[in-house]
Amino acid sequence: MTTAGFDIEGLRATIDGVVITPKDAEYDAARQVWSGSFDRRPAVIVQPASAAGVARALLHARRHGLDLTVRGGGHNYAGHAVADDAMLIDLGALANVTVDPATKTARVGGGATWAQVDAATAEHALAVTGGFISDTGVGGLTLGGGMGWLTARCGLSCDSVISAQVVTADGHIVTASADENPDLHWAIRGGGGNFGIVTEFTFALHDLPPLAQLTMLYWTPADGEAGLAAGVERMQTLPDGYTGALLAVSSPPLPFVPEQYQGQPGFVTAVVGFGTPEELAEVVAPLRAAAPAPAWELVTPIPYTALQQMFDDAAPRGLPAYEKSLYIDDLNAEVIAELVARFPQRKSPLTIAPIFPLRGRYSETADDATAFGGSRQPCWAVNLSALCPDPADFDAERAWVRDTWDALLPHARSDAGYINFLVDDDQQRIRDTYGDKYSRLAALKTTWDPDNILHHNANIRPA
Repeated sequence: MTTAGFDIEGLRATIDGVVITPKDAEYDAARQVWSGSFDRRPAVIVQPASAAGVARALLHARRHGLDLTVRGGGHNYAGHAVADDAMLIDLGALANVTVDPATKTARVGGGATWAQVDAATAEHALAVTGGFISDTGVGGLTLGGGMGWLTARCGLSCDSVISAQVVTADGHIVTASADENPDLHWAIRGGGGNFGIVTEFTFALHDLPPLAQLTMLYWTPADGEAGLAAGVERMQTLPDGYTGALLAVSSPPLPFVPEQYQGQPGFVTAVVGFGTPEELAEVVAPLRAAAPAPAWELVTPIPYTALQQMFDDAAPRGLPAYEKSLYIDDLNAEVIAELVARFPQRKSPLTIAPIFPLRGRYSETADDATAFGGSRQPCWAVNLSALCPDPADFDAERAWVRDTWDALLPHARSDAGYINFLVDDDQQRIRDTYGDKYSRLAALKTTWDPDNILHHNANIRPA
């Protein structure tokens, strides 16, 4: 529908915030999301300044039969935050971050980004696991689980959610915690945006020195198999408190990369510590001994906030994007060989395949403690992420992701993949991801959103 017959002035009078329609000059900027794969035109965009404003906007949409989407950071490959002819509730004005160093907690608005959280918590040598791209929204990432550099050290983002303020599908404002609405608290920690609109999170924070130590070793495709195999072995035996990732990437055009490798595909093992450079060197020594000599390396102290922003330039807004993921228990020689053979076939220099080790604190949380989709047994989350500066390459790049995913699928676990990396509307894959938890989530959906008002997500339908 359009806004014809829709009470825009009544909405403006009701909302303590901004209401934008297609007639307004700021409309085109306000409807944009991170992924350039989508050019959708909502009927109205509402930017409330409070949880009460969110509730009033939601009820207004329901009263007028208007479809509804919610945007936190909008950094989502599936473009869930915006839909044609819908009301878009933009939480961007709800972005306050308040840190209490005495209790080691942070109250974070549902529209905040991880860059805002990192900056506020680092001042107090505290942190919570955030995403690899700093302008990712806190809400979307946390509701789906939340992986990042600190996963092995601090667990998933959702594991640190003490409580949340939630606007329910019927317009009420409730608290979700271990003591109040505990089933809702369970559901929002991994169950996505299916159960309400979170306008504020309260996170438990973790001690973290603000300065990290980073080592990145890069191998060309010729040495990629041996390099990644050594990286896998080291990741599985890192001492407590250390973390890292494996990546298939194009070498960046930066001074520490020799010119002949800039823009070329290759494979990286990154190890991060929070002690001294000498301590990290000792931890990396077995990797160096087992792997071929790297074509280039980066060894440097780096503020944690800068570590969090290191890949931001490689994920600019507005480009066509697509991704798929898998959980793999054993990143063995066959899996590595498949990835090393296939990665040079992608065209875009921004296409990347990060591999996240899920272990350490990740596995110390009981599997049934949260709704997160995926067993807490140690494994690898393999992400195949296509991003195209030239839109003409997008179809081929998406085909590369799908073909590579198909090739790796025989090695994957049956519990599908990370829900935040799910782009396609695949109900069976959502069910597989949640496994035995799905029936409980569907029953809770019936309780909290029986009409499936909040369905622009990895949707769990009412039982």
